Amino acid sequence: MMADCGGGTVDLTTYKLLENKGFSEIIECTGDSCGSTFVDKGFINFLGKELGYNAIELFKNNNYDQFQYIIQEFCQWVKLPFTGDLSEYRPYYLDIEEIAQYVSEETKYKMEESDWIIEIKYNDVKNMFDPVIDKIISLIQHSQLQKKCSTILLVGGFSESKYLQKRIKEEFQHILKNIYIPNQPIAAISRGATLYGLNPSVICGVRILKYTYGIKVRNYWVEGDPIDRKLHDGRIDKFDCLVKCGTQIDQEITKSKSFIPLSPTQTRVSFKIYCTKERNTKYCDDPGMKFLGKLNIDLPGSGHFDFLLFEYTFGRMEISVTVKNETSGNYCKTTFDYND
Repeated sequence: MMADCGGGTVDLTTYKLLENKGFSEIIECTGDSCGSTFVDKGFINFLGKELGYNAIELFKNNNYDQFQYIIQEFCQWVKLPFTGDLSEYRPYYLDIEEIAQYVSEETKYKMEESDWIIEIKYNDVKNMFDPVIDKIISLIQHSQLQKKCSTILLVGGFSESKYLQKRIKEEFQHILKNIYIPNQPIAAISRGATLYGLNPSVICGVRILKYTYGIKVRNYWVEGDPIDRKLHDGRIDKFDCLVKCGTQIDQEITKSKSFIPLSPTQTRVSFKIYCTKERNTKYCDDPGMKFLGKLNIDLPGSGHFDFLLFEYTFGRMEISVTVKNETSGNYCKTTFDYND
């Protein structure tokens, strides 16, 4: 299992080592928003409890550089050195006089007694880390339920945290033979990406799609369809699935769709492409649905109802689309407008 513990997210991918020393993905990649920046958010929440949330928000809006400086100091002197060992912890004293103008009178009186110094204690820091690490452990446990693995490799910036390493070892050392953290876990990601780019055949087994992909189509509304989705022309917009998440891809999978233009003089047609982590969904505005972009196809406007064949090819690293005019035998020019 590869656990990429970054700043915003933690992503897990589980592979099987093949006899030819290549790798094959055995369950779909999973992840969640539980990276190291959520420890920073725990620190900001701590400041809000001590000084008032409104004061912290005003300070952030009016003194953003100083706000970021306080967070960077916290990361350098508290977050990065924190091991979870009480005997090794040294209290951190934070000077917050810059925030004085934004706090309430009651808080101001309290802070003046302590000379505008806040002591960040061991349990304060532990409470910043634990909800985030608990979420990471839950992710790993869920993957282990799907497919048992013998080794976990921690990479990414957050995996440098001694406390994260300690918690994972405590939780999984009895069921995992190896828990490995490279000497430079951040560099391991870029190096791995470079080596894969030079030799993609190292992933020589199957890949598993993380998302369900499909297009937006407009069909005739029929009995049983939601009445509130019926359009003025008696039609309904639906999500037309091309391939579902969890699908195993050895080399590539091609899905075909047929289309006939609404008018024989039509010169362009566009399809909106969506993806979701759900396997079964009906509409493009369902929760979790993401609009990827718009596929544009130039048509000849020949005066005939040309029969078009769309082929969506899902490969290991990319999705390609070809559109063939079955009437003329020619391929149509296509462009994709990515939704950024």
